[in-house]
Amino acid sequence: MTKMIWLCEDEATFYRVFSEKERKFLSDAYFGDGRVHKKTELTPGNDAEYIFSTWGMPVFTEDEIRSIFPKARGLFYGAGSVKPFASQFLACGIPVYSAWQANAIPVVEVAVSEIMLATKGYFRIQPLCKTDRSKSWEIFENYPGNYNVKVGIIGFGAIGRRVTAELLRHDIEVLVYAPEITAETAPEYGVTAADLPTIFSECTVISNHLPNLPSLCKTINSELFDRMMPYSTFINTGRGAQVDEDALCKKLVEDPTITAILDVTFPEPPDADSALLKLPNVLMTPHFAGSSGREVCRMAHYMVEEAARVTKGDTPLYSVSAEMLEHMA
Repeated sequence: MTKMIWLCEDEATFYRVFSEKERKFLSDAYFGDGRVHKKTELTPGNDAEYIFSTWGMPVFTEDEIRSIFPKARGLFYGAGSVKPFASQFLACGIPVYSAWQANAIPVVEVAVSEIMLATKGYFRIQPLCKTDRSKSWEIFENYPGNYNVKVGIIGFGAIGRRVTAELLRHDIEVLVYAPEITAETAPEYGVTAADLPTIFSECTVISNHLPNLPSLCKTINSELFDRMMPYSTFINTGRGAQVDEDALCKKLVEDPTITAILDVTFPEPPDADSALLKLPNVLMTPHFAGSSGREVCRMAHYMVEEAARVTKGDTPLYSVSAEMLEHMA
């Protein structure tokens, strides 16, 4: 029977992600001691073939990996980003599998919900309904709703693609900014290729899904925010560092009809004196779009199923390559 090890610096986190059901399945399918191990407990020559982990995965050097895990044939990570540790395992010839696609699902659900509410002005009119209903209706009439409306999607990775697919189920025109979306490839996805100035000039709602790369820091800047239409909305469930937040605040002051819905900021949380905390047309959530509550168990489920595919010799669905690491969050 294949030997496995559960590896995580926080036992409680591992148990939260890998529910009793998933742990039982693994214990029935593979041989292991049923304990969650920390890096400091490991010694050279561990005979584990499969490594299961999640948030709290320790980082190893290549030499440590070769010494500690000489028989490892796969690392199954029940969470999203694998950037801190994946390249070292790949360099040692050990495949890495990640539940980043599972972690994308709740982000997509949040983003699509916010987009479709934003086009109807929900985030501006809802607070007014208890104090000035006639004013809320007056503002509401400035929003187009979800028919023949343009929505801009920035980034076309796992989340951007799924958000787009969901929006296209409705009467919404989707403009996409991403290197892989060109005038030639756009029809394949049912979208319109657009540059950032066009998206900010023409779209009622703009949703950011860029990968978390240093080269993209403050890509969304004053030149773009200055193009936003009255009663348009900017949504960020990507990363705060990609946005010039000073420029965003300046635009929100200049045009109070514009709304920003921010699940992420930079820094996170914002500094106590940040204008983001004071402006009435900024709505914030505490980086909640990713997997939470029972949703985290979906990530473990994806990795349990992936391990079963690998064991049977079937084609894996969620393997991570060195090339993918250059563009993943």
